[in-house]
Amino acid sequence: QAQAQAPAVNDAQAWVLLCGGLVGPIFLAVYFALGPMARPYINWMFWVGLFITAVDVLVALALTNQGVKAAAKHDHLTRQGLLVLARTTGIADTAWFVNDQQMIKVNLHIDVPGQPGFDVQETMASSPTRMQILNAHTLVALVEPGTTNYEIDWDASALIAGVVPAQFTIDEDHSTYDLTGQSGPLMQILQVLHAHRIPLSATIDIRSNPGVRQQVMEIVRRAGAAPPARDVITAAPAGNTVTAPLPLTVSQRLQQLETLHVTGAITEAEYSAKRREILADL
Repeated sequence: QAQAQAPAVNDAQAWVLLCGGLVGPIFLAVYFALGPMARPYINWMFWVGLFITAVDVLVALALTNQGVKAAAKHDHLTRQGLLVLARTTGIADTAWFVNDQQMIKVNLHIDVPGQPGFDVQETMASSPTRMQILNAHTLVALVEPGTTNYEIDWDASALIAGVVPAQFTIDEDHSTYDLTGQSGPLMQILQVLHAHRIPLSATIDIRSNPGVRQQVMEIVRRAGAAPPARDVITAAPAGNTVTAPLPLTVSQRLQQLETLHVTGAITEAEYSAKRREILADL
């Protein structure tokens, strides 16, 4: 996330420097270039150029400070934070647009094991990828224990939501396991990686870390050992064939449970009990 935030800050700084950083010095250069004879008529250019240059420097410093604070927060949460789940409880549109993308307000409930959860609201751009993640109703967050200091991990959230593929190749099995969209085992794998300070990236090679590799392999094999869903054909009168509905996967059952909980169809206690029951099937 720190790497994702830094380019945004640099882009903002470049825009400020381009607009203000050029205009201010141009005004000052013109003022001094025209000489003493013209200065009584263009005295305003000196003060306007000086003001724009000063504002530009202050804004650039503020953006730099913001980027430094964001990077420091990310590093702190990476070292001290817990990797937990956050549930989308509501999404509301706003009247603001940034780069042709509407800004939205997202209400979240962040669950912290062994501690009371807390509710927060995030304002963000409604990019297509981000909306795909939000529509899955489950995000991944880093939370500092005992506080409400948190950060959404969008890369991990995309993995949990099934927006990006999650494939694991185990050489000993000569197999590649596809866990795309299986939030339960994927969250377990993410927690193992986080506990060993292994950053999430497009491709992760853990062959050099036998302990982590063994834990991840066990999770992948357990998830991959679940029997594949098959069509069940039952007899029907008059020679007709009836196809029974396919059994739901664990991720689909969790998704249905999240929907029931968000809409208020079940209580918090019912939600927690059913969620434990579903995860126990992994």
